This record gives sequence, C-alpha cells and structure tokens, in this order.
Amino acid sequence: MSEVIPVISEEVPATPPKTRVLKWTVSIIAVAMSLYHMYIAGFGPPEAMIFRGTHLLFTLTLVFLLYPLKPDGGTGWRVFDMVLLLASWAFILHIFLNYEYVTYRTIYIDDLTTLDKVYAVISVLIVLEATRRVLGWALPITAFVFIAYAVFLTNVKLPILMEQTYLSLEGIFGPTLGVSASYVMMFVLFGAFMERSGTGRLFMDFALAITGHTAGGPGKVSVISSALFGTVSGSAVANVMVDGPITIPLMKKTGFSPPFAAAVEAVASTGGQIMPPVMGAAAFVMAEFLAVSYFQVTLWAAIPSILYYVAVFFSVHFKAKRVGLLGVPKSELPRLGVVMRERGHLFMPIVVVFVMLVSGYSAPLCALAGTLTCLPMALVRKITRRDISWKSVIEALEDGARNTLLVAMACTCAGIVIGCVTLTGLGISFTQFVVGLAREMLPLALLLTAIAGIVLGMGMPTTPAYIVMVSLLVPALIKLGAIAPAAHMFAFYFAILSAITPPVALAVFAAASLAKTDLWKAGWEAVRIGAAGFIVPFMFVYEPSMLMIGDWQDVASSFITATIGTILLAASLQGYLIRSATMWQRAVLFVAALCLIKPGWISDLVGVALLAAVFAVQYLAKMREIKHETV
Repeated sequence: MSEVIPVISEEVPATPPKTRVLKWTVSIIAVAMSLYHMYIAGFGPPEAMIFRGTHLLFTLTLVFLLYPLKPDGGTGWRVFDMVLLLASWAFILHIFLNYEYVTYRTIYIDDLTTLDKVYAVISVLIVLEATRRVLGWALPITAFVFIAYAVFLTNVKLPILMEQTYLSLEGIFGPTLGVSASYVMMFVLFGAFMERSGTGRLFMDFALAITGHTAGGPGKVSVISSALFGTVSGSAVANVMVDGPITIPLMKKTGFSPPFAAAVEAVASTGGQIMPPVMGAAAFVMAEFLAVSYFQVTLWAAIPSILYYVAVFFSVHFKAKRVGLLGVPKSELPRLGVVMRERGHLFMPIVVVFVMLVSGYSAPLCALAGTLTCLPMALVRKITRRDISWKSVIEALEDGARNTLLVAMACTCAGIVIGCVTLTGLGISFTQFVVGLAREMLPLALLLTAIAGIVLGMGMPTTPAYIVMVSLLVPALIKLGAIAPAAHMFAFYFAILSAITPPVALAVFAAASLAKTDLWKAGWEAVRIGAAGFIVPFMFVYEPSMLMIGDWQDVASSFITATIGTILLAASLQGYLIRSATMWQRAVLFVAALCLIKPGWISDLVGVALLAAVFAVQYLAKMREIKHETV
C-alpha cells in the first residue's frame, strides 16, 4: 500500500488561543495591525526605522501569543513567553524612545552604550527564536552560521556587527523587513478580503465551467483554478490546501492516478508565486533590490509564467488523451454564463489592482484599492451578499495580519543574513569563488545557481532562499554576462521550484497527503509536469526578449515559438501529440521543443522541421487507423 504522507507546511501551525481573553487580545492586535498598514498605504509611511519597527512590533507580539514554546505547558512556560514578548517590546521601544540619538549618531564611529549592546544581543536572539517558532529551524540556523562566520572568521569587531544588525537599516530593520511592511502585508490582506468575499468559489466554478467537460477536465480545472488562486496567494502549500481537496478527488474519480493528480495540483499551485498581477513575496523583494516598480517585475514574469502554465495544462491534456480519460459530464458542471452572471463581478478587485499598477500607482496603494473594492463588490448581488457581515470584515482583517507572520519573520531573519554578508564582504568573495569555479562559463554558473536555489528552498520559504541567492550567487551571474533582471528572475524561479523538487518538496508533500499517495512517485511526476519551469529560466538568461525586454517584434516572436516549444515539451514527456508517440518520436519532439523555446530563427526553423516530421508520421498513422476501423 502506498505510504500516506503527512502535510508539511512552510509554516508551523499556530496554536489557537485557549482563553477568551487571549482570543480577544490576538484579534484586537491583528485588526489593529491591518488597519495601521491600510492607513500607511493610503497616507504614506513615517521614517523607515519607525515604520519597520512598528511592523516588527506587531509581528513579534502576535508570534509570541500564537506560537507558545509549549502549547500544552503550564503557567511557567506562558510566563517565559511573556518575558520574550516584553523583551521584544523593549529592544524596539529602545529605538523609538531614543530615536534622535539613533538617527544622529555617526554609525561605526560612535561607541555603543552598554544598553545598546544588550539590546543588540536580545534583538538577534528574539528574532531567531520567533523565526524558529513560525518557520522551523532551517532559516535561524542559516542566520546563526552567517553570524558565526562574521564573528570568528573575519576581522569584523563584535560591536560593529551589533551596530550593523540592530541600529542600522541594513540588518534586522533592513530593506527586506521594509518589503514585508510596505508590500507583502497589503497584498496578503488583499488576499484575505478576496477569500472572505467568496472569490474562491468563483475561481473554482469558472475553471469547472471552462474545462471541466474536456479530456482530463478536472486536471485542467486544477491548473486554471490554481493559477487564479495564485493571483491572491503567494504560498504554494496554501494553494494546494485550498484547491486540492476539490480538484484531487475529481481527478482521481475521472481516472488519473493518485501520484499524477497530486503532482498536477502541486505544480499548478507552485506556479501561483510567479503569476502576475499578484506574485509571491520574493517578487516585491526583487523590485526593492533592482530599484524598479513592482509592475516592472510583473512584466518580466508574464511570459515565463504563461509558459509554465501552458506546460502544465498540456501535460494534463496529453496524459488524458494517451490513456483515454474523459471529463466530467456537462450536466454536472456549472454553466459559464450563470457563473459570470452570479459571481463574475468578484473579478473586479483583481482588475482594479491591475489597472492601477499599469497606471503607475504604488503597489501598496493598488493593494489597498483592491482590498477596499472586495466587500462592496460582494454586496452588489444577493447570492454573494448573504455571507458578508461585519464579522467577515473583522475576520479578513485578522486573517491578513496572521497570514503575514511567516513572511515578516522570514524577511526579518534574512535581514540578519544580509547584514552579515554586506559587512564582511562575503558576497564579493563568494562571487569571485563562483566565477573561478565556473571558469568564466555562464552555463556552469547558472547550473550551480539552479542547484543552490533548489537546495536552499528545501529548508526555507522562497523569499529567504531568494535573498540568500541574491547575496551570494546573482552577482556572479551578472559578472559573467547575464543582465540583472534575468539573473534575479533566474534565482527567483529556482527558489520557487524547490517546492516541487524531491526529496524535500513542500507542495508535493501537501498534495500527496490529500491524494493518499507516495511522495516519491508524486514528486517525480511533478518534476516531469513542471519541466518547462526548469528549462525556461536558462533560455531567458540568454534571450531577454522572453522577459519582455527588447523590441516588441522580438518579444512576440519569442513568445509564440516558446509557447509552441513548451507544448511540444509536454507532448514529449507525456508521450502523445495527435496519437501515442513512440520513443524516437518523443526524443525528436523533445529536441524540437528545446529548439523552439530557445529564441533565434535558426533554432526555430530546426524545431519546426522536426515538429513537421513527427506530425506527418503521426498523421499518416492516424489516417491508417481510421481507415482500418472504417473497413
């Protein structure tokens, strides 16, 4: 019997408050946090240290209330949690109450006071412990290793390191925490309001109405609905757990094997982090690092994300055709006209966000506008109005704050890593090492970066994995000739793809538990279905037109040929084009796919010629089959 894999999430589950007082306390703090960030998005933030410090203050308060050291422990353990909570308040309020001193002192020149040193140590310990409670051990251990390197293997003096991590804007209160406070919080809140307004039901019914009746329909429903869910959720595991309980049983019911059903859901859900207009949290960090607008990042991601989902969609289609699977009878499916008439207006918040991003408004303001649009749109029609109440608003505000804790702690802890890398010059040293190891060969450096991204992503969420890669590996790619946007997108993609890459594949873990199947079987199916995600990043490093960089003619040409190539890649890996493919046909289709995905007219001609050859052979064989059946 197949082993049933337990759900392993990126996030350690929070402990529900056990007393009425604690429940109300958590609710009030969470709502206050959301309202504070909505106000900031609308009217502008205070100075960076104050804004980021307030965001961290809210975050640490909720972490120590919702993630006790011993959930079933006695009063003593709760007292210890309260001591840590008070220590959190102390090191942040020390900066607030002495803000003029912190602002006007000469960094690295003026000596730290004894109290500064004490709070610097406390701040690091508190951040590491809070991160451990929310995310597990991997990221805190990574940060500790970087601290140990700075202390024991460099000439950096300990007081300087304390100052860097605590009293500067390049450590705990660095730009990564700023991204969490400015961008992530608002888009997570936007997702919470969309969920409460019933948009999830719209996404599922919309996908069922479009593709549910086609060959392998439930698998295609999973692809489309997961892409839609991904526009409002940056977590692969969260997407699986929302979408999977509906789509995985449907896929199994219509004949898909459990490993394949789990793999489709895992790969489709993982792609949500690269799907505009609302991508994963790391996309906001990328915008900060490259000093560009978030909308610019969504433009870079547009074509690769489409190719990713085209590959998954046609993998499902070709698999279903090869094994003769049908869809769900139309009589059992919602009608598209009815879905759009009753719930189509719930798409409006996403439209609002997209239009405002295109118009040049700031990302937090766009997210605020989308958030404020959600409930009014739900109130437009009776069928979507019935579940909306003041309780829905409070719950959405609370969910927005609680769902931000993972990213906020990841960004805070990653700030310690960045502070150590910047102060010690480790980034420069590591860049020189990678360049030397690659021997001026960009393909080898890309391969090393891809492997590093998958390995880092095994133990930590996408955002800190991407941040570490930016600190250590991306500069090497740029030095070897990759343009900055392509190098950053490359690292971003491989940090994400770790969620579907065995042996530690969090999205596959979650989907396999729902499908009641073996992790390894589901994991390798996921790699095969998501193969385009592993190939396309190498291509856009060499041809930036796939990132919408360059003339529109080149962009359009690259998009069209790459789309055809991606479909052929799915055909090759699933063994079907217009009929079942032999091994040599699959091999030729694979080569044709690579030629077409790679931009360039010579490779495109080769790809088209190979496709024509396989298509002609399959078409003639199919005609003979039809003639034989007729006779």
